[in-house]
Amino acid sequence: MLRFVLGASCVLVTACDRAPGPAPATTSAPAESEVVVYVALDRQFSEPILDDFTARTGIQVQAVYDTESTKSVGLANRIRAEAARPRCDVYWNNEILNTLRLKRDGLLQPCRPANAAGYPVQFRDDAGHWFGFAARARILLVNTERVGSDEMPTSVADLAAAKWRGRTGLAKPLFGTTASQVACLFAQLGADRATELLRGIRDNEIQITGGNKSCAEMVGAGRLAFGLTDTDDALAEVDAGKPVKIVWPDAGADQMGVLLLPNTLALVKDCPHPAAGVQLIDYLLSPEVEARLAAGPSGQMPLHRDTQARARVGDWRDFHLMPVDFANAADVFPVAQRYIEGEFLAP
Repeated sequence: MLRFVLGASCVLVTACDRAPGPAPATTSAPAESEVVVYVALDRQFSEPILDDFTARTGIQVQAVYDTESTKSVGLANRIRAEAARPRCDVYWNNEILNTLRLKRDGLLQPCRPANAAGYPVQFRDDAGHWFGFAARARILLVNTERVGSDEMPTSVADLAAAKWRGRTGLAKPLFGTTASQVACLFAQLGADRATELLRGIRDNEIQITGGNKSCAEMVGAGRLAFGLTDTDDALAEVDAGKPVKIVWPDAGADQMGVLLLPNTLALVKDCPHPAAGVQLIDYLLSPEVEARLAAGPSGQMPLHRDTQARARVGDWRDFHLMPVDFANAADVFPVAQRYIEGEFLAP
Protein backbone atom coordinates (compact mmCIF):
# COMPACT_ATOMS: atom_id res chain seq x y z
CA MET A 1 0.00 0.00 0.00
CA LEU A 2 1.25 3.44 -0.84
CA ARG A 3 0.57 6.55 1.21
CA PHE A 4 0.48 9.79 -0.74
CA VAL A 5 1.46 13.10 0.82
CA LEU A 6 1.05 16.27 -1.21
CA GLY A 7 3.77 18.91 -1.03
CA ALA A 8 3.45 22.61 -1.76
CA SER A 9 4.69 23.92 -5.12
CA CYS A 10 4.97 27.20 -6.96
CA VAL A 11 5.79 28.32 -10.47
CA LEU A 12 6.97 31.55 -12.06
CA VAL A 13 6.79 31.84 -15.83
CA THR A 14 8.41 34.79 -17.60
CA ALA A 15 9.23 34.13 -21.24
CA CYS A 16 8.22 35.62 -24.56
CA ASP A 17 7.88 34.40 -28.14
CA ARG A 18 11.05 34.86 -30.13
CA ALA A 19 12.02 34.11 -33.72
CA PRO A 20 14.43 31.17 -34.23
CA GLY A 21 18.11 31.98 -34.67
CA PRO A 22 21.30 30.22 -35.80
CA ALA A 23 23.29 27.88 -33.55
CA PRO A 24 26.61 29.22 -32.28
CA ALA A 25 29.84 27.23 -32.24
CA THR A 26 31.76 29.27 -29.63
CA THR A 27 31.36 32.16 -27.20
CA SER A 28 32.59 34.65 -29.84
CA ALA A 29 29.20 35.02 -31.59
CA PRO A 30 27.60 38.50 -31.86
CA ALA A 31 26.30 40.02 -28.62
CA GLU A 32 22.62 39.71 -27.69
CA SER A 33 20.70 41.61 -25.04
CA GLU A 34 18.63 38.83 -23.43
CA VAL A 35 18.50 35.10 -22.86
CA VAL A 36 15.64 32.77 -21.89
CA VAL A 37 16.52 29.93 -19.52
CA TYR A 38 14.31 27.13 -18.25
CA VAL A 39 15.51 26.25 -14.73
CA ALA A 40 14.80 23.06 -12.81
CA LEU A 41 17.20 23.85 -9.96
CA ASP A 42 15.36 25.45 -7.03
CA ARG A 43 14.81 29.15 -7.58
CA GLN A 44 16.39 30.23 -4.30
CA PHE A 45 19.67 28.66 -5.41
CA SER A 46 19.67 29.59 -9.11
CA GLU A 47 18.10 33.07 -9.23
CA PRO A 48 20.91 34.97 -7.42
CA ILE A 49 23.45 33.48 -9.83
CA LEU A 50 21.38 34.48 -12.85
CA ASP A 51 21.02 37.98 -11.41
CA ASP A 52 24.79 38.25 -11.12
CA PHE A 53 25.18 37.17 -14.74
CA THR A 54 22.94 40.08 -15.75
CA ALA A 55 24.88 42.50 -13.53
CA ARG A 56 28.16 41.48 -15.15
CA THR A 57 27.09 41.25 -18.78
CA GLY A 58 24.05 43.49 -19.14
CA ILE A 59 22.20 40.52 -20.66
CA GLN A 60 18.70 40.27 -19.23
CA VAL A 61 17.76 36.77 -18.08
CA GLN A 62 14.15 35.70 -18.56
CA ALA A 63 13.82 32.66 -16.31
CA VAL A 64 11.11 30.01 -16.17
CA TYR A 65 11.12 27.97 -12.94
CA ASP A 66 9.44 24.59 -12.77
CA THR A 67 7.19 23.30 -9.99
CA GLU A 68 8.57 21.14 -7.20
CA SER A 69 6.35 18.21 -8.13
CA THR A 70 7.28 18.04 -11.84
CA LYS A 71 10.96 19.03 -11.72
CA SER A 72 12.87 18.52 -15.00
CA VAL A 73 10.11 16.52 -16.69
CA GLY A 74 7.76 19.51 -16.97
CA LEU A 75 10.38 21.77 -18.51
CA ALA A 76 11.65 19.06 -20.85
CA ASN A 77 8.11 18.48 -22.09
CA ARG A 78 7.70 22.22 -22.56
CA ILE A 79 10.78 22.30 -24.79
CA ARG A 80 9.27 19.46 -26.81
CA ALA A 81 5.96 21.27 -27.15
CA GLU A 82 7.73 24.40 -28.38
CA ALA A 83 10.00 22.58 -30.85
CA ALA A 84 8.41 24.19 -33.90
CA ARG A 85 9.08 27.64 -32.46
CA PRO A 86 11.50 27.47 -29.53
CA ARG A 87 11.22 30.02 -26.75
CA CYS A 88 13.96 28.63 -24.51
CA ASP A 89 17.66 29.26 -25.16
CA VAL A 90 19.28 27.41 -22.25
CA TYR A 91 17.95 24.42 -20.37
CA TRP A 92 19.35 24.30 -16.82
CA ASN A 93 18.29 20.90 -15.61
CA ASN A 94 18.80 19.70 -12.04
CA GLU A 95 19.59 16.19 -13.26
CA ILE A 96 20.87 14.55 -16.44
CA LEU A 97 18.51 11.96 -17.94
CA ASN A 98 15.86 14.30 -19.32
CA THR A 99 18.63 16.36 -20.89
CA LEU A 100 19.97 13.24 -22.62
CA ARG A 101 16.47 12.39 -23.81
CA LEU A 102 16.15 15.84 -25.38
CA LYS A 103 19.43 15.24 -27.18
CA ARG A 104 18.16 11.87 -28.41
CA ASP A 105 15.04 13.62 -29.73
CA GLY A 106 17.15 16.11 -31.70
CA LEU A 107 16.06 19.13 -29.66
CA LEU A 108 19.51 20.33 -28.54
CA GLN A 109 22.31 21.92 -30.53
CA PRO A 110 26.05 21.69 -29.86
CA CYS A 111 28.12 24.58 -28.56
CA ARG A 112 31.65 25.07 -27.28
CA PRO A 113 31.76 27.15 -24.07
CA ALA A 114 35.37 27.64 -23.03
CA ASN A 115 34.89 26.54 -19.41
CA ALA A 116 33.56 23.12 -20.46
CA ALA A 117 37.10 21.89 -21.03
CA GLY A 118 37.69 21.89 -17.27
CA TYR A 119 35.21 19.07 -16.59
CA PRO A 120 35.86 15.31 -16.53
CA VAL A 121 34.79 13.63 -19.76
CA GLN A 122 32.06 11.62 -18.02
CA PHE A 123 30.26 14.86 -17.20
CA ARG A 124 30.11 16.40 -20.68
CA ASP A 125 28.99 15.39 -24.14
CA ASP A 126 31.80 14.88 -26.66
CA ALA A 127 29.79 16.69 -29.32
CA GLY A 128 28.90 19.60 -27.02
CA HIS A 129 25.16 18.95 -26.65
CA TRP A 130 25.19 19.01 -22.83
CA PHE A 131 27.47 19.79 -19.90
CA GLY A 132 27.27 18.49 -16.33
CA PHE A 133 28.25 20.54 -13.27
CA ALA A 134 27.39 21.08 -9.59
CA ALA A 135 26.33 17.56 -8.64
CA ARG A 136 24.08 16.23 -5.91
CA ALA A 137 23.90 12.73 -4.49
CA ARG A 138 20.88 10.59 -3.76
CA ILE A 139 21.06 9.84 -0.04
CA LEU A 140 19.05 8.57 2.91
CA LEU A 141 18.08 11.21 5.46
CA VAL A 142 17.55 9.60 8.87
CA ASN A 143 15.74 10.99 11.91
CA THR A 144 18.09 10.17 14.79
CA GLU A 145 15.26 10.31 17.35
CA ARG A 146 13.38 7.57 15.51
CA VAL A 147 16.34 5.46 14.40
CA GLY A 148 19.02 4.28 16.82
CA SER A 149 22.72 4.47 16.01
CA ASP A 150 22.87 0.66 15.94
CA GLU A 151 20.10 0.34 13.32
CA MET A 152 21.06 2.95 10.73
CA PRO A 153 20.07 2.03 7.17
CA THR A 154 22.96 1.51 4.77
CA SER A 155 21.22 0.82 1.46
CA VAL A 156 18.29 1.89 -0.69
CA ALA A 157 17.12 -1.70 -0.16
CA ASP A 158 16.49 -0.86 3.51
CA LEU A 159 13.38 0.99 2.35
CA ALA A 160 11.94 -2.50 1.85
CA ALA A 161 12.95 -3.83 5.29
CA ALA A 162 9.94 -5.06 7.27
CA LYS A 163 11.02 -3.28 10.47
CA TRP A 164 10.50 0.07 8.73
CA ARG A 165 7.09 -0.75 7.28
CA GLY A 166 5.07 2.43 6.74
CA ARG A 167 7.82 4.60 8.27
CA THR A 168 9.87 5.60 5.22
CA GLY A 169 9.29 7.86 2.24
CA LEU A 170 10.41 9.07 -1.17
CA ALA A 171 9.24 11.62 -3.71
CA LYS A 172 6.81 10.53 -6.41
CA PRO A 173 9.13 8.69 -8.84
CA LEU A 174 7.72 10.19 -12.02
CA PHE A 175 9.70 13.42 -11.89
CA GLY A 176 13.09 14.93 -11.08
CA THR A 177 15.95 13.04 -9.48
CA THR A 178 13.71 10.30 -8.07
CA ALA A 179 12.56 9.35 -11.58
CA SER A 180 16.19 9.50 -12.69
CA GLN A 181 17.20 7.18 -9.87
CA VAL A 182 14.58 4.63 -10.88
CA ALA A 183 15.86 4.67 -14.47
CA CYS A 184 19.45 4.32 -13.22
CA LEU A 185 18.40 1.30 -11.16
CA PHE A 186 16.89 -0.27 -14.28
CA ALA A 187 20.10 0.45 -16.20
CA GLN A 188 22.43 -0.77 -13.45
CA LEU A 189 20.53 -3.77 -12.06
CA GLY A 190 18.47 -4.81 -15.06
CA ALA A 191 14.68 -4.70 -15.26
CA ASP A 192 14.06 -7.87 -13.23
CA ARG A 193 16.22 -6.95 -10.24
CA ALA A 194 15.09 -3.32 -10.31
CA THR A 195 11.39 -4.20 -10.31
CA GLU A 196 11.98 -6.73 -7.52
CA LEU A 197 13.63 -4.03 -5.39
CA LEU A 198 10.95 -1.45 -6.15
CA ARG A 199 8.14 -3.92 -5.55
CA GLY A 200 9.57 -4.67 -2.12
CA ILE A 201 9.71 -0.95 -1.35
CA ARG A 202 6.13 -0.44 -2.51
CA ASP A 203 4.82 -3.40 -0.50
CA ASN A 204 6.50 -1.98 2.59
CA GLU A 205 3.91 0.83 2.59
CA ILE A 206 6.37 3.57 1.73
CA GLN A 207 4.91 7.07 1.85
CA ILE A 208 4.98 8.98 -1.46
CA THR A 209 5.59 12.70 -1.01
CA GLY A 210 5.12 15.62 -3.38
CA GLY A 211 8.87 16.18 -3.80
CA ASN A 212 12.30 15.58 -2.35
CA LYS A 213 12.00 18.68 -0.17
CA SER A 214 8.77 17.53 1.43
CA CYS A 215 10.26 14.07 1.98
CA ALA A 216 13.24 15.60 3.81
CA GLU A 217 10.94 17.85 5.84
CA MET A 218 8.84 14.88 6.95
CA VAL A 219 11.99 13.15 8.16
CA GLY A 220 13.08 16.29 10.00
CA ALA A 221 9.67 16.56 11.65
CA GLY A 222 9.79 12.93 12.78
CA ARG A 223 6.87 11.86 10.59
CA LEU A 224 9.23 9.46 8.81
CA ALA A 225 12.08 7.41 10.26
CA PHE A 226 14.08 7.99 7.09
CA GLY A 227 13.59 8.87 3.47
CA LEU A 228 15.29 8.87 0.09
CA THR A 229 16.11 12.40 -1.05
CA ASP A 230 18.81 14.72 -2.45
CA THR A 231 21.75 16.17 -0.57
CA ASP A 232 20.53 19.76 -0.95
CA ASP A 233 17.15 19.03 0.63
CA ALA A 234 18.85 17.02 3.37
CA LEU A 235 21.20 19.92 4.13
CA ALA A 236 18.22 22.22 4.60
CA GLU A 237 17.04 20.02 7.46
CA VAL A 238 20.55 19.85 8.93
CA ASP A 239 20.83 23.64 8.79
CA ALA A 240 17.42 23.98 10.44
CA GLY A 241 18.77 22.08 13.46
CA LYS A 242 16.53 19.06 12.98
CA PRO A 243 17.59 15.72 14.53
CA VAL A 244 18.74 14.20 11.26
CA LYS A 245 21.75 12.43 9.80
CA ILE A 246 22.78 12.02 6.15
CA VAL A 247 23.61 8.43 5.18
CA TRP A 248 25.33 7.64 1.88
CA PRO A 249 23.52 4.47 0.77
CA ASP A 250 25.24 1.53 -0.92
CA ALA A 251 28.65 3.15 -0.48
CA GLY A 252 30.45 -0.07 0.45
CA ALA A 253 32.88 -1.65 -1.99
CA ASP A 254 30.56 -4.66 -2.35
CA GLN A 255 27.44 -2.51 -2.87
CA MET A 256 26.06 -0.88 -6.01
CA GLY A 257 27.37 2.61 -5.18
CA VAL A 258 26.00 6.07 -4.43
CA LEU A 259 24.13 7.72 -7.30
CA LEU A 260 25.65 11.08 -8.27
CA LEU A 261 23.49 13.31 -10.47
CA PRO A 262 24.96 16.51 -11.93
CA ASN A 263 23.05 19.57 -12.94
CA THR A 264 23.19 19.86 -16.73
CA LEU A 265 23.21 22.73 -19.20
CA ALA A 266 22.22 22.59 -22.84
CA LEU A 267 21.53 24.95 -25.73
CA VAL A 268 18.12 24.39 -27.33
CA LYS A 269 18.06 23.76 -31.07
CA ASP A 270 17.05 26.83 -33.13
CA CYS A 271 16.82 28.91 -29.96
CA PRO A 272 16.15 32.67 -30.34
CA HIS A 273 19.32 33.93 -28.58
CA PRO A 274 22.10 31.42 -29.25
CA ALA A 275 25.04 33.76 -28.61
CA ALA A 276 23.71 34.91 -25.24
CA GLY A 277 22.83 31.30 -24.47
CA VAL A 278 26.41 30.13 -24.94
CA GLN A 279 27.65 33.07 -22.86
CA LEU A 280 25.31 32.08 -20.02
CA ILE A 281 26.35 28.42 -20.21
CA ASP A 282 30.02 29.41 -20.10
CA TYR A 283 29.40 31.56 -17.02
CA LEU A 284 27.49 28.81 -15.20
CA LEU A 285 30.31 26.35 -15.93
CA SER A 286 32.89 28.61 -14.32
CA PRO A 287 34.79 27.48 -11.20
CA GLU A 288 33.45 30.59 -9.48
CA VAL A 289 29.83 29.53 -9.90
CA GLU A 290 30.58 25.97 -8.83
CA ALA A 291 32.33 27.27 -5.72
CA ARG A 292 29.33 29.45 -4.94
CA LEU A 293 26.90 26.54 -5.29
CA ALA A 294 29.17 24.41 -3.10
CA ALA A 295 29.37 26.99 -0.33
CA GLY A 296 25.69 27.91 -0.45
CA PRO A 297 22.70 26.27 1.23
CA SER A 298 22.32 23.65 -1.51
CA GLY A 299 25.85 22.29 -0.99
CA GLN A 300 26.34 21.19 -4.60
CA MET A 301 29.49 19.16 -5.28
CA PRO A 302 31.88 20.90 -7.73
CA LEU A 303 33.00 18.91 -10.76
CA HIS A 304 35.30 21.46 -12.48
CA ARG A 305 38.95 20.53 -11.92
CA ASP A 306 39.92 24.12 -11.09
CA THR A 307 37.30 24.62 -8.38
CA GLN A 308 39.06 24.90 -5.02
CA ALA A 309 35.93 24.89 -2.89
CA ARG A 310 34.76 21.72 -1.19
CA ALA A 311 31.07 21.00 -0.82
CA ARG A 312 29.74 20.71 2.72
CA VAL A 313 28.55 17.18 2.02
CA GLY A 314 32.01 16.10 0.86
CA ASP A 315 33.96 15.49 -2.32
CA TRP A 316 32.33 13.13 -4.81
CA ARG A 317 35.70 11.49 -5.44
CA ASP A 318 35.74 10.22 -1.85
CA PHE A 319 32.71 7.97 -2.36
CA HIS A 320 32.10 4.67 -4.11
CA LEU A 321 29.79 5.79 -6.91
CA MET A 322 27.30 3.81 -8.92
CA PRO A 323 29.02 3.17 -12.28
CA VAL A 324 25.84 3.89 -14.19
CA ASP A 325 25.74 4.38 -17.95
CA PHE A 326 23.62 7.53 -18.18
CA ALA A 327 22.97 7.08 -21.91
CA ASN A 328 21.58 3.61 -21.21
CA ALA A 329 19.56 4.96 -18.29
CA ALA A 330 18.05 7.59 -20.60
CA ASP A 331 17.14 4.84 -23.06
CA VAL A 332 15.38 2.71 -20.43
CA PHE A 333 13.70 5.74 -18.82
CA PRO A 334 10.35 5.10 -20.62
CA VAL A 335 10.40 1.43 -19.55
CA ALA A 336 11.04 2.44 -15.95
CA GLN A 337 8.25 5.01 -16.07
CA ARG A 338 5.77 2.49 -17.43
CA TYR A 339 6.55 0.24 -14.48
CA ILE A 340 6.14 3.11 -12.01
CA GLU A 341 2.83 4.22 -13.51
CA GLY A 342 1.44 0.73 -14.15
CA GLU A 343 2.44 -1.04 -10.94
CA PHE A 344 4.38 0.96 -8.36
CA LEU A 345 1.85 3.79 -8.10
CA ALA A 346 -1.22 1.65 -8.80
CA PRO A 347 -3.88 1.72 -6.06
